[in-house]
Amino acid sequence: MMPLGDILPEIAVLLTAVIIVLLASFLPRHLQWTNAPVALIGLAIAALLLFSQANGEGRATFSGTYALDMASIEGRLLILFATAVTVLLSPRWFESDARHGEYYAMLLFSTLGAMVLAGALDLLLVLIGVLLSSATGYVLAAYHRDWALSVEAGMKYFLVGALANTALALGATLMIGLLGGPGFGEMAAALQAGEASPLLLVGLGLVTVGMAYKLGAVPAHAWLPDVAEGAPAPSAAFLTVVPKIGAAIALARLVSLFPETDFAIRALVAALAVITMTLGNLAALWQEDMRRMLGWSSVSQAGYLLMAVTVTSLTDHAIPALVTFLFGYATANLTAFAAITHLRGRTDRSDYAGLLKTAPLSAIAIIVAFLSLVGIPPLGGFVGKLELFLATIDGGYVWLAIAALVNTVVSLAYYLRFVTPMVLRAPSESVLQLGSWSCVATTIALISVAAVGIFAQFLIGMIGVSAFLPT
Repeated sequence: MMPLGDILPEIAVLLTAVIIVLLASFLPRHLQWTNAPVALIGLAIAALLLFSQANGEGRATFSGTYALDMASIEGRLLILFATAVTVLLSPRWFESDARHGEYYAMLLFSTLGAMVLAGALDLLLVLIGVLLSSATGYVLAAYHRDWALSVEAGMKYFLVGALANTALALGATLMIGLLGGPGFGEMAAALQAGEASPLLLVGLGLVTVGMAYKLGAVPAHAWLPDVAEGAPAPSAAFLTVVPKIGAAIALARLVSLFPETDFAIRALVAALAVITMTLGNLAALWQEDMRRMLGWSSVSQAGYLLMAVTVTSLTDHAIPALVTFLFGYATANLTAFAAITHLRGRTDRSDYAGLLKTAPLSAIAIIVAFLSLVGIPPLGGFVGKLELFLATIDGGYVWLAIAALVNTVVSLAYYLRFVTPMVLRAPSESVLQLGSWSCVATTIALISVAAVGIFAQFLIGMIGVSAFLPT
């Protein structure tokens, strides 16, 4: 029997997306915005169904291919929250697009792909989640069809994705063939019994490259700054957050299968972490465009989360640290993009002069988001980074924690380059803001940044109950 009750949250998201496609096909143009409330209702139903799963013990379902543990549940809840904020940002932004109802369906299909990644215990399911998230992401990035920058962002996202997804599929094929099956349980048993072969390491490397694409990490990171700058602002908020959540949890599960000896996967991930955070921070230092700077910042944040992936199964603190960091990063990045959307997409650094006087809510949201991304207490980003450093040291990678600390200090410089004009310079012009939808989204995201910091201990405790299911 197929235990469909175990995937009711995913079914709720899927059915809502289908309903939106039908509504968008028949609703008149002036009512296309009503698909946004429909999407929010579907996301709320899915969240309630996930909360009901959190009351039970962690377990695997669908013949051991899908996980219902706390890491999966909290990751999927965060995905739903990020999607809901994106939906709130969208109606006024796409007001001039008379047929934008389908946009919400694309959001939900991409959300479904990320949710699948967060719960996958099977390499083929990981591949399906990546492809679903990617195919819809191309549409979201290039949704402004008449704007060259948006089309360019979508094209770069597609081209990098085509290469990375091909690498992922080829690597998965090699790993499945050499380990005797796609299930993580089968793979773990084969790895414990066998020895590392060069071909298996090649397959593992290709899979890591494919997952790096969804994380926005080196060597498949080139799409992220362009998408952050050129995609519609709500899409940029979504694409810089949601795919990372599912991909980070999926990659951590995969790494946890490999013994510490005989396989160089942890050394590879640690090297990618340092290169990714360093490249992202150095590139962000020179940006004059707020959204492009946030894109490079998102690259650097991918490097930080790879720290937890590196020490997965080496310390009990790795998965709580990963999920806590994801909560802190997601809420902060969403807050920054929500404020930019509320400001009608203004993005040049000079446009932010005196913003604290002319648009205090947006200015405060951006400042708090940046402080959280740096890791200033008592915000969510501080707790996430603190847990990351402690877990990395506990896992035996002290040098990686030191490299991350140096990069954190560097990151403060480029965030201050954008904060200083907001506070110290005189306003150059009046500020037009988008409306009540984006105001509500900005407020919710801003509160969530503080809430993650305040309730971090509760969050860590929940994750610690059942981090990953044993394979």
